[in-house]
Amino acid sequence: MLLLVTARNQTYNSAFLFLFSSLILLTILLLLFSAKMKSCTILQSEALAKYVLETSAYPREHEQLKELRNATIEAYHHMSEMNVPADEGQFLSMLLKLMNAKKTIEVGVFTGYSLLVTALALPKDGKVIAIDPDKEAYETGLPYIKKAGVADKIKFFNSDATTAMKEILDNGEEGTFDFAFVDADKENYISYHELLLKLVKVGGIIAYDNTLWSGTVALVEEDLSQEWIERIGVNRVHLRSLNAFLAADSRVELAQLSIGDGLSLCRRLK
Repeated sequence: MLLLVTARNQTYNSAFLFLFSSLILLTILLLLFSAKMKSCTILQSEALAKYVLETSAYPREHEQLKELRNATIEAYHHMSEMNVPADEGQFLSMLLKLMNAKKTIEVGVFTGYSLLVTALALPKDGKVIAIDPDKEAYETGLPYIKKAGVADKIKFFNSDATTAMKEILDNGEEGTFDFAFVDADKENYISYHELLLKLVKVGGIIAYDNTLWSGTVALVEEDLSQEWIERIGVNRVHLRSLNAFLAADSRVELAQLSIGDGLSLCRRLK
């Protein structure tokens, strides 16, 4: 009888531990998705994200950036989070100025918040190549780019990224770019990396956006149900592959930053 009671207790304990672990995992996932829906930042505290934006970012945001951001929210609602947040924009602006960048390329434009950040940061003779197949989204932000007086710095390619970058290479522009920013289709980041290593000069920087995907890249697949895998989306898998690839790439120096939704900086070494 004692053995039977002990066995039952062990069974109940195991069941309780399993249930408790499942509840913890579910809570973590709900927090992650709540953050993803509310803000394109990996900060899990909405109060902290709001503090950063309202204390440091929004007060110093260029007027046309503010207008473009609001126009994007009005036109695209929750999809407006496809643009970088204002604090990440501030970081990119400072980085470009510290680099003394003059020629950059942007793969994935959407309505152009990061594009306008770049154009404003470049000197008067600076140039930025912008690539996106969605011209309608680009034209949503174009009036604010023109209003800011930097439209002449931008050359827009209404094209898929691979075709456009190969055309630029064929045009003899290999190794002429100081900086590249990539915020596009995640499944093609690695193939874009190979083309960008040809376009960006040695010592130049390639920046990949969304590389932490609201923190979900850290979740272990075996612990997730099929339902949760589908809700997170396949981009989590693509970005995990990219992160592993970049970590092993001896051609670049790597820094992965916990800003926005994760930003990976690759300085070309060879």
